[in-house]
Amino acid sequence: MQGVVFLGDRHIGFSSFADPTPGPGEVVLEIKASGMCGTDLKYYRAAAGAGASAIGLKGGGESGPVIAGHEPCGVVVAVGPGVTGKQAYAGMRVMQHHYKGCDCCVHCWSGWSQMCVDGAAVYGATAHGAHAPYMKCPANSLVPLREELSFSTGSAIACGTGTAWGALQRLDLQGHQTIAIFGQGPVGLSATQLAVAMGARVIALDISDERLARATALGAQVAVNVGTAGAVADIVRDLTDGLGVHVAFEASGAASARKQAVECVRPWGKVCFVGEGGSMTLDVSNDLLRKQVTLMGSWTFSKAGLAECADFVAERHVDVDRLFTDHWRLDQADEAYRKFDLQTGGKGVFLF
Repeated sequence: MQGVVFLGDRHIGFSSFADPTPGPGEVVLEIKASGMCGTDLKYYRAAAGAGASAIGLKGGGESGPVIAGHEPCGVVVAVGPGVTGKQAYAGMRVMQHHYKGCDCCVHCWSGWSQMCVDGAAVYGATAHGAHAPYMKCPANSLVPLREELSFSTGSAIACGTGTAWGALQRLDLQGHQTIAIFGQGPVGLSATQLAVAMGARVIALDISDERLARATALGAQVAVNVGTAGAVADIVRDLTDGLGVHVAFEASGAASARKQAVECVRPWGKVCFVGEGGSMTLDVSNDLLRKQVTLMGSWTFSKAGLAECADFVAERHVDVDRLFTDHWRLDQADEAYRKFDLQTGGKGVFLF
């Protein structure tokens, strides 16, 4: 089969791989949808030959090129020895929690295999991912996809939307609250959709008018272009009776946005950083201590969180497919990533 690989320096390649065969405890998925995530751009933009370790990943074990794509959704087509019908069966519609740990440490036991003490394999980065017709993975990494959800919705929940869900749970967002969501890329837009479905008032912030328009279409009550608006914290306070928002969600990874997120919350507010990379400085006394602010980070989601997010989406009729502005065939991967690299549109997905 042909699979997409990231060559670095914004180049995509197609390599031939043997069709996978499941070993003990494993399954093979026929991929139906494989989403494009902002994290993919790190691998896409990395220097040629840098490898996943150069951008902070360890674990895995593939000795050659790795098939890209860490938002897998599809159908089980083969099961290996030791896989029970309760775990997986041929024809089962599934999402995949895209990590593999040791299965023995406290983090793996609790469904947080990405935090494995021995280092986790990350499908699509250090282990073969879903930008290919088939994918092999452990049966215990699967989460059933409800019949009312599309495969493309499942692929979004498998990373971007699930990541937004995990952070909103960390923030303990309540329906009466106002949330500021910095960065309206795929994860930020997912957070906007989910927060609106939870009943919260959403202030969406970004530097792209196109993405802000999309956030408004998904239910954000206010959109602020932080590139042209002036003092962001003052604007947010004006929108919240001088108090600031209850919680802030930062998805861009930009140091300026992180600082603004902390500055715009009210006393006793909470801030969650989701965007990867970089560093920042804060006025600790005035922005944290004397406002009694809680500052936290959130890294994707547990396997249980993946299932909970899918249930919420299904039961609240959240139209996750509205996140997708681009639908691609696998042979269009070069064009797809060149467009995604512009970071102006919504989310892209490969459909099979």
